[in-house]
Amino acid sequence: MPKAEIDKFFAGVEEPKRSTLEEMRRRILEVVPDAEQTIKYGMPAFLKDGWCFVCIAPFKNHINWSPYSSKVFPLLADELKDYVVSKGSMQFAIDKPLPKTLVKKLIKVRLAQIEIEKAEKAAKAAAKKKK
Repeated sequence: MPKAEIDKFFAGVEEPKRSTLEEMRRRILEVVPDAEQTIKYGMPAFLKDGWCFVCIAPFKNHINWSPYSSKVFPLLADELKDYVVSKGSMQFAIDKPLPKTLVKKLIKVRLAQIEIEKAEKAAKAAAKKKK
């Protein structure tokens, strides 16, 4: 699903959530300009080389950031102390986008993890071929 699907999704979201989501998309695309935009599990998702590095979604009283990994938030625990964080998601205010510096750090950590996961997957596939 292309960018238009996320545009359609955002159009159905009430303010101030819509503006916050749109700003979050801009901030994500500042870090990864060539990110693929799609819908995964009913949420706007951003992918790099087919790997999801973040989903953002509106809820009743917050916006949710999900990096598709439980390993991101522990690495940035000090910087996330003012947010509600669970194993795989973080909540922030419906009318206040995450700071650009934090968005960049969250994405950089996740993209680094993806590179490790890709290398591990490739190594497993190579080992399997040798057998």
